Amino acid sequence: MAVVTGWAHTQFGKLTDKTVEDLIGDVAIEAIEKAGLSAEEIDAVCLGTFNAGLVRQDFAGSLVSIAVPELRHTPATRYENACATGSAAIHGALDKIAAGKARHVLVIGVEKMTALPTAEVGDVLLKASYVEEEADIDAGFAGIFGRITSAYYQKFGDQSDALAHIAAKNHANGTLNPLAHMQKDFGFAFCNQISEKNPYVAGPLRRTDCSLISDGAAALVISQDETAQTMDYAISFRAAEQVNDYLALSKKDPTEFLGAQLSWNKALESAQLTLDDLSFAEVHDCFTIAELIEYEVMGLAKRGRGGDVARSGETSINGRLPVNPSGGLKAKGHPVGATGVSMHVMATKQLMGETAGAKVKNAKLAAIFNMGGTAVANYTSILERFR
Repeated sequence: MAVVTGWAHTQFGKLTDKTVEDLIGDVAIEAIEKAGLSAEEIDAVCLGTFNAGLVRQDFAGSLVSIAVPELRHTPATRYENACATGSAAIHGALDKIAAGKARHVLVIGVEKMTALPTAEVGDVLLKASYVEEEADIDAGFAGIFGRITSAYYQKFGDQSDALAHIAAKNHANGTLNPLAHMQKDFGFAFCNQISEKNPYVAGPLRRTDCSLISDGAAALVISQDETAQTMDYAISFRAAEQVNDYLALSKKDPTEFLGAQLSWNKALESAQLTLDDLSFAEVHDCFTIAELIEYEVMGLAKRGRGGDVARSGETSINGRLPVNPSGGLKAKGHPVGATGVSMHVMATKQLMGETAGAKVKNAKLAAIFNMGGTAVANYTSILERFR
């Protein structure tokens, strides 16, 4: 498999003074330098951004050479796959390397979300739903996941306290991540209590159950494994799998995340690993109910019992399988196109012993699960130290 040899990550948050072009330039240059390469040695650029109206400028792949003039004639392609856009760009790079068309590929994930009012951001994000049936749901994607939460509660009982445990865990981890959008430990009691500062947002979901609207970018340099033998840093892809599912909620059980489960299982099978071999996981907690269902997807809990895992502490930093030591999307932020790349950067930093949130002891194998839409585009990666 291919190898991560360089990486970079901006601060996530409301970055008023940064344009998409600025963010691209910041991470592109840093990632190439981290890999010990010159820009001329990059054979291709895979850039992920959702946009869909978040900013006026589109055709974002072409912005890379403006930010880094040395990449003027380097092939650059823009990828989009909803909230899994960053992982789609990574898979584009892996495909180029597997085909022998590139030795070094620069992958960038970027999004500028805060230039629009929150209500307009919600309308833009709904374009990643099945518009024919779901575009009129109140509160945007929070409304969609509010419906998923209500459906889960109807089947398996109220899990509000379990969701509060997930939110509190991820915010606690986020206090240790200097790149996180929200670096504040709210505690379980606050997350579990409806208040003026933590009101209901959509259905049973409270403000603390929802990830943040953020700006930011992240980048990786992915290289051929033979070439990486002589490079300073090397984190190998042990597995990288994608499985899709229906877009429309009406065509599937929205509480099951079947495509996610198939993607996760394929990655473990491909890597010849079991759940207990993993050191930690970075998973897609766009809303806390997503992380809870993902516990079931991962095999940490049986169907309908994800809440037990959340309450038990199994996914805390000292638990059976630490989940989202970076703070997750919940605390780190969720600039849509950047998220998948960010998750891989955070996992890479943990494996290299760099600061990336709460520190995982003896981290050797990392799993990353990133999804687009309501478990529609499902990507699972497993990373390990190459040497």
